[in-house]
Amino acid sequence: MDHIHPFIHLLFISIIALFPVVNPVGSAFLVDPYLTQLSDVERKAAAGKITFYAFCVCVFTLFVGHWVLQLFGITIPVIQLAGGIMICKMGWESLSSNDTQRASPIDPARAANETDNAVVAGRLFYPLTFPITTGAGTISVLFTLSAQGNDNDLRNYLFNTSAILLAIVVMCMLVFIFYRNTRRMVHRLGANGQLVMTRISAFLIFCVGLQIAVGGIKNLVHSGMLS
Repeated sequence: MDHIHPFIHLLFISIIALFPVVNPVGSAFLVDPYLTQLSDVERKAAAGKITFYAFCVCVFTLFVGHWVLQLFGITIPVIQLAGGIMICKMGWESLSSNDTQRASPIDPARAANETDNAVVAGRLFYPLTFPITTGAGTISVLFTLSAQGNDNDLRNYLFNTSAILLAIVVMCMLVFIFYRNTRRMVHRLGANGQLVMTRISAFLIFCVGLQIAVGGIKNLVHSGMLS
């Protein structure tokens, strides 16, 4: 019973920390144009794959990511800067695209030579999973949570890690639910509502990417790497 309260506390903190960086609601509207050509069954399968990829990215980051960064000599501020730039790029492309491009991100000329499903399948991991769903912000938060949950006592470590893993599962469930049902939300909003939500989501994604990049630059300056 002594471990229940710390477990719930860390679980709550992990969910609160992960929700704004994963942003399943806003990301769903940004991902939706890439899935408009799919049937309901195909969309469900695509949402399932994105959810699975997102879960793998989070778990890999939680357990192995720190060692990989050390192996290549990459620091978290650099990850923040690079990931922020990638997210800004995706948000800017969505903001600057016209209505036709946003309604159908798949190039018709390219679709003539390969099926829409193949085009979408090639985009499920990049950019739909990384960096739109799980990007630099998610990686940074998971590193922070893993450091907070680290404990020399094996039992405490297992409880803390279980809480973070459960928070990841909750986030992935939300990703699947919103990505799976975005079409219904868009239908209720109508064409103009979809346009507004897509633009707002793209702008917010751009701002999030910019914020992450600026945070990375600040951390690089404070660490002396840019001095």
